[in-house]
Amino acid sequence: MKEKIWDWCAPIYSRVMRAEEKSYAYLYRRISKLVRGKEVLELATGPGALAKRIAPVTKHMLATDYSEGMIAEAKKGACPNNLCFEVADALSLPYADASFDAVVIVNALHLLPEPERALREMARVLRPDGVLIAPNFVKQRESLLTRSWEALLSLAGLRFANQWTPEEYLDFLKKNGWEVRFYKVMQARMPLIYTECRRARQS
Repeated sequence: MKEKIWDWCAPIYSRVMRAEEKSYAYLYRRISKLVRGKEVLELATGPGALAKRIAPVTKHMLATDYSEGMIAEAKKGACPNNLCFEVADALSLPYADASFDAVVIVNALHLLPEPERALREMARVLRPDGVLIAPNFVKQRESLLTRSWEALLSLAGLRFANQWTPEEYLDFLKKNGWEVRFYKVMQARMPLIYTECRRARQS
């Protein structure tokens, strides 16, 4: 995925996310309850819509994206005092081991050529009892709206490196050392599966 593509589409993506507010309301409520009073890292924050919603209930939140354009877009407008935005690569995080109580990554693992590597980095920076919140787009019976949205992304040069069904995504997380504690398949412009995970216990 080319960084410049994300830089270019950052303002457009910001408007798209605002249009999805109603569909994503459940995510905002659920995640806010999980991260209350915690030190939180978000990866692939995009224009920062989720970060700005949940940061007020956290102890501190650091929201990152590898696109400078997305971070510039995220910094626009009102921002909670305990929220910081910065550029960081999910495949090589510049943070110490066991730095965060929760890591959030929404609709991004399918874009990464090495999602397993990103999951290893998340496990590294999470504290032993930390939670990974990783909702992601999944394949289901496609509607005209979903196909149109995928075609629009493709024209912009944004292609999925991975496409999972809900069952395949859950299996992917488990095979990479995560115990899925809760999940829910949701319908939006593109179907997604909301997941909450802990690092699996070593036998």
